[in-house]
Amino acid sequence: MEHFIVSARKYRPTVFKDVVGQRAITNTLENAIENDHLAQALLFTGPRGVGKTTCARILAKKINDDGTHHEDEDFAFNIFELDAASNNSVDDIRNLIDQVRIPPQVGKYKVYIIDEVHMLSSAGFNAFLKTLEEPPKHAIFILATTEKHKIIPTILSRCQIFDFRRITVNDIKMQLTEVAKAEGIEAEDDALHIIAQKADGAMRDALSIFDRVVSFSGKTLTRQAVTENLNVLDYTYYFGITDLLLKNNIPEALTTYDEILAKGFDGHHFISGLASHFRDLLVCKNEETISLLEVGEQVKAMYLEQSRATENQFLIEAIRLANECDLKYKNSRNQRLLVELCLLQLASLTFKAEKKKPDLSSFVIPPSYFRKVTQPASVIGDAELTIQGDNNTITTAPESEEINIEHQVQPTETTPTIKEESPIARKEPVIQPTIEQPVETERVIERPQILAERNAKKVSALSLKSIQKKQQLQKELVANQPDHADLPVKEFSEEAMQNAWQAYTKKIEKEGKYNLLSHLTMGVPKLDGNLIHLVFPNSTIKVEVERAKHELLHHLRHELENHEVDLSIEVNEQEVKRYAYTPREKFEKLKEKNPMIENLRKEFDLDV
Repeated sequence: MEHFIVSARKYRPTVFKDVVGQRAITNTLENAIENDHLAQALLFTGPRGVGKTTCARILAKKINDDGTHHEDEDFAFNIFELDAASNNSVDDIRNLIDQVRIPPQVGKYKVYIIDEVHMLSSAGFNAFLKTLEEPPKHAIFILATTEKHKIIPTILSRCQIFDFRRITVNDIKMQLTEVAKAEGIEAEDDALHIIAQKADGAMRDALSIFDRVVSFSGKTLTRQAVTENLNVLDYTYYFGITDLLLKNNIPEALTTYDEILAKGFDGHHFISGLASHFRDLLVCKNEETISLLEVGEQVKAMYLEQSRATENQFLIEAIRLANECDLKYKNSRNQRLLVELCLLQLASLTFKAEKKKPDLSSFVIPPSYFRKVTQPASVIGDAELTIQGDNNTITTAPESEEINIEHQVQPTETTPTIKEESPIARKEPVIQPTIEQPVETERVIERPQILAERNAKKVSALSLKSIQKKQQLQKELVANQPDHADLPVKEFSEEAMQNAWQAYTKKIEKEGKYNLLSHLTMGVPKLDGNLIHLVFPNSTIKVEVERAKHELLHHLRHELENHEVDLSIEVNEQEVKRYAYTPREKFEKLKEKNPMIENLRKEFDLDV
């Protein structure tokens, strides 16, 4: 059995022209060698697997090759590689400095390649500074690192810096195609493209993935084998689920997502891939941006076809929704539900539903009320509408007893409606049917009184301006109170009042209004004629009770059958001490009862 050599080592470039994706750097190094313009210290920085160490070895070999040596000569005695990850102490750097002084036996230069140089300690960096700045003329240092920001500025200033970039997907795919031909492997274009995308710009990673997939599928490399082995979600799922979203087919979209989860894929990976899919579809909308699409030719044709069936507005909104779901995924407790809700929203973007009918329940005065008021006599039949003087009341006088206003008055297209700004709508006309048979009448809504009551409940009395506003609203509420001339005014005793008061406190206790309950049970209400006096220790309690005053009066008037009952709520600061004492006041009270407490406080040096 032959020893297997991984592709990353077997196909490592030996000359600059074979280095993939770093043409600018390799050309610069070649020109520097030809023109004898090479710096004494070079720093190669960039992501993993892009050719930093490879270029350093090629450079070390090329500067010692004067054309008289065999082409297989690797100048091993002139190239020294040091791994700074394991040789990062001051002693290791001192040993390196001692070796630098000795000139080469073969060739012109001694090249020191220090890999992962950012791992050197601070003391090691400082020990290396002088030698790096002024090395012997036969010594060249090549430093390689993936984390340039960890190198101290004094080292950076002594080096020529070469920034290696990530290798593009197309460059990696072309190199994999050459490797597949050399190995005699039949590989689909889409399969190599998926490997190149998975490598994330690193040629070494791409070759490692290539070896792994070849071990799985043998001499034939298919897209299905690659996606199965690398656990990559096949792009056909994204095309299929986009078609379902465009058709508003929510059930199949959810079952497709369940199928994806059943295959072991992560929901976060799916939603981020779906957002990228929508982005690629948007890119295909314009010929100038098609070059941004990094996919194979077969997949590009599928993108172009599906992009014609989608609208720009849908894609922009879909990208926004998918991106929001992607951002919220990690913090969500129910991550599956989050993705499913996103799919529901995406499937609803193109849904053209009927316009909803307006919800009439939010109107204080129903529109049907105005339609009945504004019907002409010809529509109602023989009924007549008359407005009675200053009362602004409208009455209907039908000649037949079979007329039913509720069912027979129907709005027509030519019938005008009275807007809320009209005088009749402002003054709230009351319909009084004069039919002999009992007819259900519309409920009379006293709008000014309702608004005044609502505003009175919302206004706080924590400032002078609020108190003034409260008093103004209270006057407005009293002014709009209905006339009690026809309401019962029955005499009652203080005991009856106390019973009605206790009944109300039990009622609010059942309703869970414990704060109001504590206020109403704080003191004993006192009766003076039809006026009930309440005294509270501060204005805050007074405001709370005033907010419930309307409901409380309604209960008392109904229970006592007297609609002239009223409440007088006052604040007496002297009442405070009846309900709340300071620690000092409590101590003084206890000391009056038992003077020995003062001796106890002094004995133990206690604070009040």
